[in-house]
Amino acid sequence: MFRINFAWRRYRLLLWLGLLLVAGFFATSLASYMVSRDLVRQTLVDQSLPLTGDTIYSEIQRDVLRPTFISSLMANDTFVRDWILSGEQDVSQIARYLKEVKEKYGTISSFLVSNRTGNYYHAEGLLKKVREDETRDIWFYRVRDMEEDYEMNVDPDLANKDTITIFINYRIYDYQGNFIGATGVGLTLDTLSRIISSMQERFGRRIFFVDDKGNILVSGQGAGAHFGSLHDWPGLAQIAPQILNHQSQPTQLLYQRDGQSVVVSSRYIPELKWHLIVEQDEAPEFLPLQRVFWLNLLVSAAITLLVMWVILYTVNRFRRRLEEMAATDSLTRLLNRQAFGFVFEQAVHESGRSHKPLSALLLDIDYFKQINDTYGHGVGDQVLRRMAALFKSVLRENDIVCRWGGEEFFILLRDCSREDALVLAQKLRRILASQPLLPTHPQLQVTFSLGLVEHRGGETLAQLFDRADKALYQAKSAGRDRIEVA
Repeated sequence: MFRINFAWRRYRLLLWLGLLLVAGFFATSLASYMVSRDLVRQTLVDQSLPLTGDTIYSEIQRDVLRPTFISSLMANDTFVRDWILSGEQDVSQIARYLKEVKEKYGTISSFLVSNRTGNYYHAEGLLKKVREDETRDIWFYRVRDMEEDYEMNVDPDLANKDTITIFINYRIYDYQGNFIGATGVGLTLDTLSRIISSMQERFGRRIFFVDDKGNILVSGQGAGAHFGSLHDWPGLAQIAPQILNHQSQPTQLLYQRDGQSVVVSSRYIPELKWHLIVEQDEAPEFLPLQRVFWLNLLVSAAITLLVMWVILYTVNRFRRRLEEMAATDSLTRLLNRQAFGFVFEQAVHESGRSHKPLSALLLDIDYFKQINDTYGHGVGDQVLRRMAALFKSVLRENDIVCRWGGEEFFILLRDCSREDALVLAQKLRRILASQPLLPTHPQLQVTFSLGLVEHRGGETLAQLFDRADKALYQAKSAGRDRIEVA
């Protein structure tokens, strides 16, 4: 528990910094994603879908322009007018004419209705007579009374098994400008369906037409096709009134389907009296943004981990340097007096647990003040460093050497009895006496006085040092350069 609390206190600031970095990166990435998503949605609503609607509208006008031109030629053909004005004598003539128009221009239907007789002619001859009380014939009387030269309407084609057909109805005038009939051609709804399917494949959007009641009349092929009524589709039913608003300008709407947002653009096509609807799921548009968002988070996480690692490495390295500076003597690189206390407690604990002896040496360099006075403090520092190197070379790895202060050294010998400690101390004296400590000053002979003690059970560092100090004092009093055992 202590170690956990200590580690928490040590790395708490680093952890908070990491959390702040993560929160900052996440907030930045999320804000960027939200702004990009709103921009994509706005572009989709204001530009992409209306542009698709405009393109489809242009395609429809282009495909309808050709049959409108054909109907205009038929209405102004002198043969047609003369045939009506001459009394509609030979039906085979007009039937052959209508059949050639149909085959030459690839229309589904071609027709002629006389205002005088009410006869309805098509490519096979006389189909019927139109009547004002017949619902299916209302279109003719509407054309008769309108001011424009032509109209476009969608009706079942009696001549083609009631196939829903787009008719271009053109007024026919005699040479004095009087209305004498109506003629034109019909296009199958497959034409529109083909356009829609092509657009859906090109733009990846669902496209369909509905009438004023919301009935879906034409839809593209494939899984995204719509059928039935707007009121039967979840989500679309709620916005159906806004879609069926007869506005030629695009209306932008939004609804939910299966948990996904769907953007809708609708507009009214006066020529068809239909509503064109273009819709698209937002999810595919947002998918690249989501990928970028997660990539940003991944990169941010990697950067955070890298920054945390660099900080942790720097902090640990700095901490180790601080600990080393706090526990190590800067001159000799040995433990200092403050750090020795912690090591002593651990050594005593291990000795008591293993029942192995623990001894200590308190060593003082003889006449060190004279060395400083004679050779200078620089040489004195070299003597201290060389003594530290000597200890490290002779002592065992688990032995502990401390610079106690000035020219005094305190050595703790683990698993070492008083007798073994005495042998080690004598070895140090022999090595020091056998060769100059400083090769640069061969005339300098360095000796030391030493007090030796063996730790007693329960003895504190102060008590142990006190006994070693007394033994050292006896060595100095007896003439120095000697060892005294307490």
